[in-house]
Amino acid sequence: MHDLITATAQIERQGWRRLLVISGEAAWCAQQAADVMLQLSGDGLWVGKPENPRLSCEPQAIRTLLGREFRHAVFDARDGFHAEAFAALAGTLRAGSWLLLLVPEWERWAQRPDADSLRWSEGDSPCASTRFVHHVQRSLLADPRVQLWRQHFPRTLSSVALQPDWQTDNRAQQDILTQLLNATPGIYALTAARGRGKSALAGMLAARWPGRCLVTAPGRVSTDVLAQFAGDHFQFVAPDRLLAEAEQLAPGIDWLLIDEAAAIPAPLLQRLVALFPRVLLTTTVQGYEGTGRGFMLKFCASLPAVTHYQLAEPLRWAANDPLEQIVAGMLLFEEGIAEPLQGAVHYSALEQDDWLRQPERMATIYQLLTSAHYRTSPLDLRRMMDAPGMHFLVATQAESVQGALWLVDEGGLSAELAAAVWAGKRRPRGNLVAQSLAAHGGSLVAPQLRSRRISRIAVSPLLRGRGIGQQLIAHALEQTQELDYLSVSFGFTEPLWRFWQRCGFQLVRIGSQREASSGCYAAMAVLPISSAGRQLTACLTQRLARDGYWLRQQVDAQELPLTDQRDLTLTDDDWQELSGFAWAQRPFEASFAALGRLVGQYTGTLPLLHAALLEGQSASDICTRFVLGGRKALLVAWRQEVQQALIGLDASRAQQHEQWVNSLQ
Repeated sequence: MHDLITATAQIERQGWRRLLVISGEAAWCAQQAADVMLQLSGDGLWVGKPENPRLSCEPQAIRTLLGREFRHAVFDARDGFHAEAFAALAGTLRAGSWLLLLVPEWERWAQRPDADSLRWSEGDSPCASTRFVHHVQRSLLADPRVQLWRQHFPRTLSSVALQPDWQTDNRAQQDILTQLLNATPGIYALTAARGRGKSALAGMLAARWPGRCLVTAPGRVSTDVLAQFAGDHFQFVAPDRLLAEAEQLAPGIDWLLIDEAAAIPAPLLQRLVALFPRVLLTTTVQGYEGTGRGFMLKFCASLPAVTHYQLAEPLRWAANDPLEQIVAGMLLFEEGIAEPLQGAVHYSALEQDDWLRQPERMATIYQLLTSAHYRTSPLDLRRMMDAPGMHFLVATQAESVQGALWLVDEGGLSAELAAAVWAGKRRPRGNLVAQSLAAHGGSLVAPQLRSRRISRIAVSPLLRGRGIGQQLIAHALEQTQELDYLSVSFGFTEPLWRFWQRCGFQLVRIGSQREASSGCYAAMAVLPISSAGRQLTACLTQRLARDGYWLRQQVDAQELPLTDQRDLTLTDDDWQELSGFAWAQRPFEASFAALGRLVGQYTGTLPLLHAALLEGQSASDICTRFVLGGRKALLVAWRQEVQQALIGLDASRAQQHEQWVNSLQ
């Protein structure tokens, strides 16, 4: 332990932080961590199953610590490795800190079930994360500054090369602050990796601005550093409250400072930036939510004009910090966008075991996907490596990765389970599109057929528009002739839909709510492969066309390709849909069109459905008008009205449908 104290003093002088990995039986790891923490003066934060509850945090609650700083911490990965929490925790540690990583016995670790896999494997029980563990072990052993203690092995503490004493250099931060203090009205974005002082800069802007500033963020707890530098000028308002009370809060405000902007849903950001004369968006690259590069490409590119600043040099620790470098390498945070080369583009298929056979190429694929999708996070890395049913296609130019496609196996559910999903009685993990086409699209067949969903597709920016994306889809078709269809789920925009159309996809579903992450309506499209897939596609496209008029009553976007033709005929499919709503748990939104046709056909009185479908009243207004106790009570009453209407139309047929629905498990 004397060596530990000496090493701690050394890294404090150098402004570094180090990683100590403790591997062995659970009790032995806990005891070693406790002994180390007794020797170190600091906060001693414990993330994971707490052995000492004095200062602890569950991995899934790590978001509450963003924007705070700690001295020394333990990350408990003995039962499961929550990669995002590990990255976030590392970003909270000050210079001179140790991060203790507790892991299972080294030789058995890769074969042990990982409890964290329940978040990303879509299985009902934990599975081993073999490829990820091998990748982590390889990363740890490759860096001599990482200290590894293994049970039954001698405990040593390797020294690190002496560096000059650490001196912070905040000139870049001060230069940007000066520019912001003289800024004209507009939108400004500041991106940086953790520890670069972007929250501190925002706080200093609030403290020194002669007028008034407001601060908003995903949570107030994550603005501790900003508040510290803003002092008495710190005024926080949550995003939803800021929008709800904009008329009262916005007048007289010169700056809106949005900390960790990439973690706020895009539709909220779009509305927030329009309310204030000056807006500063700060977001973290290589972070918990994804990448700042993707945030700039996706969100900021949608704004009329954004002035972009970057902070490169760390302030909370020294350059070449060992902990930052090992976390970045382990979780593939570095960007790997290749420059276009001369020569033909070649396409090839890859599988998950290529993470073991050619890890550099797979890492480049992940980095390309990350750059194109700013919500990509370490959770996706875990899924790519070890979740069942992952497949990849890559476009290369002289061995340089220029495009990538990630596909996920779906479907193959039994007829009984598919029917239960349709009825709203079951929702097993996984099968995002296949299940949605049953639960929301009304198809009993879609989950039973075998399909692959396109999870991500990306092409290097300078090579876009050359057909590489379409070629990736074409090669995916060649690899999947035994399947029934390919599927994709995306936030609907006209350019994106034109791309999927060119690839041969047909639109089969549009959601009635905008996605929080994109601000667009969720859309699903399929590309049929087999005769069964073509029959399914024909049924789904026909249903979408027939439901278009009613879907338009639910959405506020004219750009959606929906018909305006109003058809009030009740078909066999409508009877099935209405029976699922009346006697099962089919959602109101999914049944909206069939309910509209029912109200148009039924000669009796259906006051609650009439108020919603023909008068356009909200659920809360209907509850007030008819003295109902809330949305749940209204839904029960709606179902009762449909039962009444179906019995009134054809009592015998209604009884048969009720018996069939009740037979579903």
